[in-house]
Amino acid sequence: MHATERERLIIEAMGPNGFVSYRDLESRLAASPATIRRDLSRLEEEGVIHRVRGGAKLTERHGGKPEGAARLAGTPFAQSITEHLAQKQAIGRAAAQLCQHGEGIMIDGGTTTLQMCPHIGGLDLSVLTNSLHIANALLPQSGTQILLPSGTLFREQNIILAPAGEESMPRFHAPKLFMGAAAVGPQGVMQQDVILVAAERRLIDRAEQVILLVDSSKFTSSSGAIVCGLDEVDIVVTDKAVQPQTLAMLEKAGPQVIVVDA
Repeated sequence: MHATERERLIIEAMGPNGFVSYRDLESRLAASPATIRRDLSRLEEEGVIHRVRGGAKLTERHGGKPEGAARLAGTPFAQSITEHLAQKQAIGRAAAQLCQHGEGIMIDGGTTTLQMCPHIGGLDLSVLTNSLHIANALLPQSGTQILLPSGTLFREQNIILAPAGEESMPRFHAPKLFMGAAAVGPQGVMQQDVILVAAERRLIDRAEQVILLVDSSKFTSSSGAIVCGLDEVDIVVTDKAVQPQTLAMLEKAGPQVIVVDA
């Protein structure tokens, strides 16, 4: 494949979010990692992209988002919270049962992970979260210690995130990370924004066990920036509407699957 064609595919892969991960490029392009790095270097020299931790993003003048724009791609929290609510509540309840008394955990911001909160009171957990929704839900639990990172507050999601390449997390290592996703497919776990991808990678790096909380609708879409492969996920908690082919895909990839009745 000619370099010009690879460059076109790289920009096309960034889509409406203006970001593509290195992992995604390796799966899309019939090229070596060294060739991809050279393509990205050339595009960066031309002012088309910026290379960031985990991938590359379009510059503002080529359709990327302004550096200071505190908005995330994807469905606003207020809208997402009402979608598939019964399934999310059942998933959150099952996820809470995986927690052990007195341990430290991380809960990534999301409308499904939020549903864990009513069920972990009394466990005396230390919880690192980037979500003000989750922090507020945990505040009444006197025995729950709450830790928050530094960064920018994204109001539509009520989540605190730092740009790719910036370190914002407290020194915290946890046995378990509970996280959601915008979509899940054979390519892996996906989100719709570069900043979410970078933030979730930082959480994954601090966790011994990655637990993915997703309702079955998340398996019907496979677009977005790849956060991690399915082989990096230890447990998937989903609802009984999950399709047999999806269960087969997950079984092949390796994570344990917990199916809840909603």
